[in-house]
Amino acid sequence: MSADSVEQLLQCALSELTERFVTCAQSVPAGLLEALDADSRRGARELARRIRARQEKNRAEGQRLRHLLKFEVELWEQGMTHVAGVDEAGMAPLAGPVVAAAAVLPKGYRLKGLDDSKKIVDPEKREELAVAIKRDAVAWAVGQAEVEEIDRINIYHAGLLAMRRAVEGLGLKPDFVLVDARKIPECPAPQRGIIKGDSLSMSIAAASVIAKTTRDRLMTELDARYPGYGLAAHKGYPTPQHVQALREKGVLPIHRRSFGPVREALGLGTASTPPAVQTELFPAMPSPTTTEP
Repeated sequence: MSADSVEQLLQCALSELTERFVTCAQSVPAGLLEALDADSRRGARELARRIRARQEKNRAEGQRLRHLLKFEVELWEQGMTHVAGVDEAGMAPLAGPVVAAAAVLPKGYRLKGLDDSKKIVDPEKREELAVAIKRDAVAWAVGQAEVEEIDRINIYHAGLLAMRRAVEGLGLKPDFVLVDARKIPECPAPQRGIIKGDSLSMSIAAASVIAKTTRDRLMTELDARYPGYGLAAHKGYPTPQHVQALREKGVLPIHRRSFGPVREALGLGTASTPPAVQTELFPAMPSPTTTEP
């Protein structure tokens, strides 16, 4: 863009320039930042600072996304086109199924803001990312293990079962599977478990977002079916409010009877619990400071 064009931009209101180059993040013409620095208006110099801060933020995000693709790039360079990331949501709740997701992303795919779903605190942002992932993915699928399966085989193995079902539901056989923290029994493709994989792999992060948003919607639907337990708010996690509702209202069909707080609400205690009981998840009843994720 020519110097004359920069001069024309400087005739615009600073609010318009802020909208274009900060809010909408348009490409900044050569010479504009220097011209704003030299402008006698304090607002113009502040605008230059904000534009530079936005540019630095974008560079940092680009670097983060490149790092998130490290495992995928290694596999793509080996000729493995369809790399699936797999993760689950809902291991610790007292109610509802455990939900897993699998996602195969296009080669070189980057989605601004994509991260481990636990780090994305805004539910609306998670939903936006889930919509984008589903739109752009080569393939994606969800799988779940029901409460009865959780109680029968324990939550750890139920999580693995949900993961396997997600991979099998992709509609294609992946060349390789990246899994958060574990390995899937009877997985139909070679796999690698990555500790904290939802923070280190783009594909696993994508799966974590799909799994989390899918389960959250399911718990909201269950809240309408079983009002008074706060399921839409705490999503089945063992918050003080949820434990109190268990004590006062009783145990629902969607509660996991192999989990300590549910067994206590049933008057069964934990002394003679079956092998599937996950008492290690609940060393003590929730304190008043416990919050849902």
